[in-house]
Amino acid sequence: MSAKTIMIQGTTSDAGKSTFATGFCRLLARRGLRVAPFKPQNMALNSAVTVDGGEIGRSQAVQALACGVEPHTDMNPVLLKPNSNTGSQLIIQGHAVGNMDAVSYHAYKPVAMQAVLQSHARLASQYQCIVVEGAGSPAEINLREGDIANMGFAEAVDCPVVLVADIERGGVFAHLVGTLELLSDSERARVVGLVINRFRGDPALLQSGVEWVEQRTGKPVLGVLPYLNGLHIEAEDSLALNRPQGAAAAQQTLRVVVPVLPRISNHTDFDPLRLHPQVELLLVKPGQPLPPADLIILPGSKSVRADLASLRAAGWEAAIARHLRYGGKLIGICGGLQMLGQQLHDPLGLEGEAGSSAGLGWLEMETTLAAHKQLTRVNGQLTLDGAAVSGYEIHMGVSTGAALERPAVQLEGGRCDGAISADGQILATYLHGVFDQPQSLTALLAWAGLAAPQPLDYPAIREAHIERLADMLEQHLDLTPLASWLP
Repeated sequence: MSAKTIMIQGTTSDAGKSTFATGFCRLLARRGLRVAPFKPQNMALNSAVTVDGGEIGRSQAVQALACGVEPHTDMNPVLLKPNSNTGSQLIIQGHAVGNMDAVSYHAYKPVAMQAVLQSHARLASQYQCIVVEGAGSPAEINLREGDIANMGFAEAVDCPVVLVADIERGGVFAHLVGTLELLSDSERARVVGLVINRFRGDPALLQSGVEWVEQRTGKPVLGVLPYLNGLHIEAEDSLALNRPQGAAAAQQTLRVVVPVLPRISNHTDFDPLRLHPQVELLLVKPGQPLPPADLIILPGSKSVRADLASLRAAGWEAAIARHLRYGGKLIGICGGLQMLGQQLHDPLGLEGEAGSSAGLGWLEMETTLAAHKQLTRVNGQLTLDGAAVSGYEIHMGVSTGAALERPAVQLEGGRCDGAISADGQILATYLHGVFDQPQSLTALLAWAGLAAPQPLDYPAIREAHIERLADMLEQHLDLTPLASWLP
């Protein structure tokens, strides 16, 4: 078997590539095709653990779900996780190989490309279709040399490209025409169709523009996709600071505050809270005071010591201490767990300059960063009330101390995770996805002070939104120009 490959590229970042690719994966899977997602190179701090024990970008894990298959490291062979303004941790086929600045990575790209092509070839031998998501825009002139994320990959595997533009940004026709103009002749030739995304209103009002751009570029517009109000597809890396408001907003009775750290990771942990009708979720950026809350959550971090310094510089340490004095609850997830201890050690300089930092000191434990990264999918029970919990661990720290003798989670296989403070106010866990399951979400909201939490089945909601997205593509996407590509 050798899969047919198609690539989804965008005229800009956040044009809707991830969302379109997710819906297109489900659309093809509905037709009985065996489909796999693929992204050659991803830069994101939202990641997921795969069935083969590695990590990939969160968007490819969601796309695998849309395909009805388990996520695998081959689906995102190169993942860059920024840990400073100029450098990133480099993940190749699921595993960290070190830190690189932009100049070093540019020189490394030929090696990375070999990993990309190897992973693609393995997927091509197992599936009928591969839906590839590009990164940013193919028209970034300064990134063209050695490109592995967009047209460089498309040229290497000789696949067709669909170009997506976001009309919400304005200038959609300029985006489409300008992007095509900046491509080489061979790159332009492989663009088989254009998609206009997030349109509000009557499509008839856009028809003259559609006809013009088709005549101007010689490329068919495959669809004008409507804006789907309230659509929830887990974000690749962008952080939505405002919670969707609807009729249920009046029911909010629990306020949850998340300090947004400069290197916040896996903020998709909070999506179930954002969607819960009884929760007001506030994501607070540096420079803003922490408002009164029932629950504060310290999120994961790619650079824990640096983010802890930022937390202190923002004045948030004192605000959290005041929150605890008045009986508020506090959760630390992954990097947030590490911050809650007495000391943070990075003897190898894995996340920055080697050294140690004083933690917040609210749990009797300390953490030492080690070269080996823990990458595990786990199931277990909350020690609060035995509620079922599932999630994944992605961390380089090893935590030790008396606080861990009061674990937050009892994992399958006899292992324990995290800690609960003696006074019951603080809960810490390494598990990402701790709010995803209905039982654990209800238990944690009740612990935080919500008197009668309504059940919310986040996996079912995620599935319903993927189906809604695929339904929209079925209705508004013309696949006729892709007939020769479809198996």
